[in-house]
Amino acid sequence: MQLKQIRKGEECMIRKVSLLMLSFLMIMMAGVISYSREYKMKVKIMTEKGDININLLPEKSPVTVANFVNLAKKGYYDGLKFHRVIDNFMAQGGDPTGTGMGGESIYGERFEDEFSPELYNIRGALSMANAGPNTNGSQFFIVQNSNLPYSAKELSRGGWPEPIAEIYANKGGTPHLDRRHTVFGQLLDEQSYQVLDKIAQVETGAMDRPVEDVVIETIEVEDE
Repeated sequence: MQLKQIRKGEECMIRKVSLLMLSFLMIMMAGVISYSREYKMKVKIMTEKGDININLLPEKSPVTVANFVNLAKKGYYDGLKFHRVIDNFMAQGGDPTGTGMGGESIYGERFEDEFSPELYNIRGALSMANAGPNTNGSQFFIVQNSNLPYSAKELSRGGWPEPIAEIYANKGGTPHLDRRHTVFGQLLDEQSYQVLDKIAQVETGAMDRPVEDVVIETIEVEDE
């Protein structure tokens, strides 16, 4: 029994290392690494409501960023809808079926979460949608909530670092999603927040689906 547990642990570790190596290789193949100590990637999600500029965080979420960048570069997201939109919560997209049940990663299977003590689901965070732990595919959401019913002091008592608690209290976000959904990007400018709010405020029907489609025209990747 103990030997089986050890082997299971070894297999899990091998799988994690393999995913990290594959993501690094994918990024290099896409030409998105600069050989500096730190590198940055930006994407522009172009919609009929306007453009959303996002700074990706490959050093904190390399597997997730590699997945998103390579899907974007091959046009996977072009023409897809924001299929689930909830005002004062988030806007979700990235599912080619438009149902919230579809989508594939570049790895050919669901991949594991990447949680960093430096990343949180504050307003404007780009995060992975999932169906539970380690079930990431192609779907993502952008946190839009700007009104949190908790004070910074309450959040700090709940275990959030004081600087993050202050951001949540002043700017908004979805702290209940921390350590449940991988954060891998953050909106860059005020114009992007305005576009996000426009999307979040559209009329929706059953299953929080917009009555009129909000379409992702394309996602442009800018490498630095």
